[in-house]
Amino acid sequence: MNVLERIRGGLIVSVQAWPGSAIDDPAVIAAMAAAAIANGAAGVRVQGVPNVSAVRERIDAPIIGLVKRAYDGFEPYITPTEREVRSLLACGADVVAFDATARTRPEGATMEGIVATILDAGRLAMADCATAADALCAQAAGAQIVASTLCGYTEETKGHRLPALDLVAEMRELESFVICEGGVHTPEQAVAALEAGADAVVVGTAITNIDWLVREFSVPMDNWKTR
Repeated sequence: MNVLERIRGGLIVSVQAWPGSAIDDPAVIAAMAAAAIANGAAGVRVQGVPNVSAVRERIDAPIIGLVKRAYDGFEPYITPTEREVRSLLACGADVVAFDATARTRPEGATMEGIVATILDAGRLAMADCATAADALCAQAAGAQIVASTLCGYTEETKGHRLPALDLVAEMRELESFVICEGGVHTPEQAVAALEAGADAVVVGTAITNIDWLVREFSVPMDNWKTR
């Protein structure tokens, strides 16, 4: 069974940690990824080469890999150049996720070049989009997967309600493999994403971000104590 069929209709758990968090450790990330798969996730989304490598050693389920790297003067930071792509291909990512917005990329990188590098290696390209126009361009470049990941996180889409089910429905019309990602915090929202046309759903913060989860409880309680 190919990767797309393995994740179709499934939950993809984004196993990431805030920089500096106590869980920002490849061994911990790998253990969390293994736990996600053991409990029904169809795949995982993992940031950073050390983390992807550690997760690859623990699981044989599909891994969506990305590298977050900021370049001075440029907005895209999700696998923004072919350099990051090559590092992810080398450590075992089945799918490489990249910023598919129209914003200028560093090092003269282009979406076409990024997608070609991924496809030449026999892997799948996942376009993290903010708009339906982004998805259309990514599809034209050869990306097999389009996702709503960046909706609400660009100047053009700032303030957009998440999860972006309207964008998912628009992308469904392209007849690509569609992933809903961003702002999915409940099982009901995950099901709603499938109903809107998503082929798979990514959930991250609500499952794996212990720092965020603890603060959701601790901050209101601390506020109550000091009122």
